[in-house]
Amino acid sequence: MDETDIKKDIYVTEIWGFKKRTKREFPLYLAKISAGFPSPADDYIDKKLDLNESLVKHPAATFFVKVYGSSMVNAGINSGDTLIVDRALEPADNKIVLAVLDGDFTVKRIRKLKDKLYLLPENPNCDPIEVTEEMDFEVWGVVTYVIHSV
Repeated sequence: MDETDIKKDIYVTEIWGFKKRTKREFPLYLAKISAGFPSPADDYIDKKLDLNESLVKHPAATFFVKVYGSSMVNAGINSGDTLIVDRALEPADNKIVLAVLDGDFTVKRIRKLKDKLYLLPENPNCDPIEVTEEMDFEVWGVVTYVIHSV
C-alpha cells in the first residue's frame, strides 16, 4: 500500500474493547438551545443521559476502532475518528461495516447488487471493491456510531 492509497482509503490503527464500569450520567437538555445568545439552560434539565446505554446496545460484542483516511468522508467518517462497532448486528445491505479484506481492515458500505457483493466508499475519488470468491473476506461488525471532534 503506497502513500496515495493510505490517504484515500480508510484504515484501522487501533482497536479497543468495551467494558462498562460505572453508570455515568450527564445532563440532557430537551429544550431548544440557541447557538447565538447564551441562555440559562440549567433551568431546563429534563433527565440524565448515560452514554453507555445510549451508544452501546451489546456490551459483550462492542468495540471501538480508530480510523484514518478519506474514503468514507461523505458518510461523516473523517480521518482520526473513532467508530463504535457492534459484532452482534447482522451486516445488512447498505450498512457501514468494518471488514477484513485480504488481511487488511477497511470500513465501507456493504451492498449486494444482483448476485455480487460490493464494498462501497463514500468518496467519489475512491473506487468500489467487488468482493470475489478468491478474496479472503470477513465482516467484523457493523458501525453504529462515529465519534469525532469538531
